[in-house]
Amino acid sequence: MAGHSKFKNIMHRKGRADAVRSKLFSRLSREITVAAKSGMPDPAMNPRLRLAVNNAKAESMPKDNIERAIKKASGGEVDAMEEIRYEGRGPGGVQVIVEVLTDNRNRAASGVRSAFAKNGGALGESGSVTFMWDRVGKIHYPAEAGTEDAVMEAAIEAGAQDVESDLVKPDIYEDAPGHTIWTAFEDLNEVAEAMSKVLGDPKSTSIVWKPQSEIDLAGDSVGVLFKLLDALDAEDDVQQVYSNENISDEDAAKYAG
Repeated sequence: MAGHSKFKNIMHRKGRADAVRSKLFSRLSREITVAAKSGMPDPAMNPRLRLAVNNAKAESMPKDNIERAIKKASGGEVDAMEEIRYEGRGPGGVQVIVEVLTDNRNRAASGVRSAFAKNGGALGESGSVTFMWDRVGKIHYPAEAGTEDAVMEAAIEAGAQDVESDLVKPDIYEDAPGHTIWTAFEDLNEVAEAMSKVLGDPKSTSIVWKPQSEIDLAGDSVGVLFKLLDALDAEDDVQQVYSNENISDEDAAKYAG
């Protein structure tokens, strides 16, 4: 297994961290509620709900909030919630995937379309981007969870596909220093549970989109892309935004705002 992939999420602007944080509990609550609605309201019997609850706990969401989100699944308003995926391109041809969870499809579509149109992007057809991405499992451990060798050994034993250990990152990066373990989509829960027995509970576990390749971006186009991603993140209905830019540390810092 290799550990040198360039795949990473850049924190595009300092202020973006606070904005994302302020919406985090809302997004986590919605995911818990929809996960509970999709299966049993018991995390032990519902893998998706188990992931959602574990991620909420990792972000220190209060237990009462988690229980309230699960109970909300029995309410009729949840029936109106839709999961929608939008695909498009930003400056320089950077590919962008936007995952939405909404009770108003028209509002969500209008917000996403406007964000692309006003910030140098173009919304595409369904499937126009995702065929160049893989749907995979992602497990993140903080640096103190173990050495690179220890995490690699645990990941191999658990059946993971790849490990990236990046233990020293400047603060422009979204992910804290640590270890990222990649798994097959269907193996995420099994691998996460096996690794937790060796390393303890991970910081987060999730199903994500991972690009098969990255697109180099430099200069003013970096600033335009950052504005596009910020605009998408600011939409209340948006749960996750993925993009496949490869930007130098210098440009990332210059256009971080």
